[in-house]
Amino acid sequence: MTVLTELFGKSKAIIAMAHFPPMPGQPLHDSKGGVGALLDAVSHDVEILARSGVDAIMFCNEGDRPYRTNVGPEVPAVMAAVITELKRELPIPFGVDILWDPRSAIGLAHAVGAKFVREVFTGAYAGDFGVWNTDPAGALAYRRQLGADGVKLFYNVTAEFAAPIAARDIGITAWSAVFSSLADAICVSGVVTGTGVDVSQLRAAKEAVGADVAVIANTGVRPETVGEMLALADGCVVGTSLKRDGSTWNEVDPVRVERLVAAAADSDLWEPARPAS
Repeated sequence: MTVLTELFGKSKAIIAMAHFPPMPGQPLHDSKGGVGALLDAVSHDVEILARSGVDAIMFCNEGDRPYRTNVGPEVPAVMAAVITELKRELPIPFGVDILWDPRSAIGLAHAVGAKFVREVFTGAYAGDFGVWNTDPAGALAYRRQLGADGVKLFYNVTAEFAAPIAARDIGITAWSAVFSSLADAICVSGVVTGTGVDVSQLRAAKEAVGADVAVIANTGVRPETVGEMLALADGCVVGTSLKRDGSTWNEVDPVRVERLVAAAADSDLWEPARPAS
């Protein structure tokens, strides 16, 4: 039994992204619309996703370009305010992600009752943000200090927009994240948001961690590829392909959501969720 079975009651799961527009203080923030506009935008997407058949929603500050490895307090504060408003009528589980700040994401998850967090918890990288280091021991200690041990941690072991400083085989990287850093699940990404996962990396990660640890295709999943991804992995995170015109920065398109859910169901590897009323 993997963490997906524990969280969702099934061995294969699809998690849909609810992207926040840029936060207050960020270069692209809509200062005229303010927090109200953020709430309206995320609410639109969640309303479509919540009863689409996906197993969970993951809230993320995707619009906060350029991304930071240490966010200001306004990010979890605003996200908590919006998620608290939306979760009242949310019939499926949800998780959170703050790019790329594990402690802030864990604190947010604890505050709003999220079931899981996805972050880059391990490794050292060089990329668009400069030199990027991580502290998995500190993140897990912080989770313990908060009393948030029930929040599951999904480790993205192929950081987007960056390359590892000391590259290792993806199988060793995934296995080590579980063995030495206590990952609950492993996420394998493409090189940037919206790009497809290297299937050889996905296969190698799954072979390395075994049947008891979930491996998730984390980016670039589309109706044309979701069956292949579900055959190799335990789950998929889907965001960009659900947006109008397939653009990460647009709103969720209900027609695209229907196509993705139908394609996943047609694979005979996954059944749509039945949201609680």
